[in-house]
Amino acid sequence: MVAIIDYDAGNIRSVENAMKALGEEPRLTRDPGEILSADHVILPGVGAFGDAMDRIRSYGLDETIREVVRRGIPFLGICLGLQLLFDSSEESPGVPGLGILHGKVVRFRDDMPVEIHDGREPGHQDDAPAAAGNDRYLKVPEIGWNALAYPNPGRLFLGIPEGSYVYFVHSYYLVADDRDIVTAQAQHGVMFDASVEKGNVFACQFHPEKSEKMGMQILRNFLDVN
Repeated sequence: MVAIIDYDAGNIRSVENAMKALGEEPRLTRDPGEILSADHVILPGVGAFGDAMDRIRSYGLDETIREVVRRGIPFLGICLGLQLLFDSSEESPGVPGLGILHGKVVRFRDDMPVEIHDGREPGHQDDAPAAAGNDRYLKVPEIGWNALAYPNPGRLFLGIPEGSYVYFVHSYYLVADDRDIVTAQAQHGVMFDASVEKGNVFACQFHPEKSEKMGMQILRNFLDVN
């Protein structure tokens, strides 16, 4: 059984639908017993870091998530679910994250000029007209398809070529302390950490459930972890 942690965040239903498309019977739940009896656990989410941590703590899910990690149950954080695993976010100063992995979440600088090559930003699939002078300011949030680079091997990306495109929607990005856990990066003004893996813990800033064929393969690879 795949448990999808329900803490009143956005984008949970699309993850549920992706699991069903892969032949799974997912359960949306915040019940600790159900979560800890699952074969795989997913923490999705779209929203504000501080509000999400408040809800997770109010439901007692912070300790449940830590117990999932301690027990070695395969765990996947998606988008906000990745950010919550780390220590802090510039979005919500003074609000601690789960601290299961170490690093910080910082905001893209929308005052950063970016170079345009052949009518598009480096890494991006969407065509965008170049501004005068061959640069323009960085778009924040990043919304759209972006290519992945693999600094370290990752089980989520088995059978998925480097340079494959996945779908992002975010204004904040991860800077992981331990560079050895970073399994994918992407370029948006800066090279940012797009996926991490440590033991049974996996997380990605992009949305695999919205990333069509490549995204479904990433989710399938996660389900193959046991």
